[in-house]
Amino acid sequence: MAELAIIGGTGLASLANLQITRREVIHTPYGEPSGPVIYGVLSGKDVIFLPRHGAGHTIPPHKINYRANICAIQQTGAQNVIAIASVGGIHPVLNPASLAIPHQLIDYTWSRVSTFFEENLTRVTHIDFSHPYDDTMRALLINACTGANLDVCPNGVYGATQGPRLETAAEIDRMEKDGCTMVGMTGMPEAALARELGLNYAACAVVANWAAGRGGSAVIKMEDIEDTLNQGMEKVRKMLEQFVLLI
Repeated sequence: MAELAIIGGTGLASLANLQITRREVIHTPYGEPSGPVIYGVLSGKDVIFLPRHGAGHTIPPHKINYRANICAIQQTGAQNVIAIASVGGIHPVLNPASLAIPHQLIDYTWSRVSTFFEENLTRVTHIDFSHPYDDTMRALLINACTGANLDVCPNGVYGATQGPRLETAAEIDRMEKDGCTMVGMTGMPEAALARELGLNYAACAVVANWAAGRGGSAVIKMEDIEDTLNQGMEKVRKMLEQFVLLI
């Protein structure tokens, strides 16, 4: 049984270095996941892969069935989860194509179904979410980057926005004042749902572009983001090959 599940984000709808052994359609009480769960072998280790936006990258951030995705991963028996997420860089060190391992997050999303604990409860359930990412998993991600000779920012504050539009420059200014160092659209409620089910969850952020109003460019071009993500995701693949050897 695979102990590790990888959730692929924008730019990582498939893992070129994953030897696929089978696919499984998993039905959950919360609806259908983004696609079949993919089982395979990476660096000699069994892993599970699930593309967050679907195999053809057709599901926008606010329409992802996060509960079904996390529930499906739990049903496979995997206990450890790495979420790959593309972000915009707010802090000056988070230049395009760089990697970062966030340690905190701020949720700016709305109207997303964000908990498993809302119906047919015997009592109200709360989780401790002081530290949203698993420290052990974070340390392993940082070590994996080092083992792959990749530069990585070992911390950061992920600001989760609603999408699918990108943010305004004024919104990014506000987020920077709040303490955010990066901005993305899929970090929540994914992280909280994983915590509710007791999964060890951490994220590897790939900087796709400078956030609005940063980096000296007045306009964010989608073709530039795609080119940058290709570079960043190649780093992710190298990191994952090292990570599975550590878990």
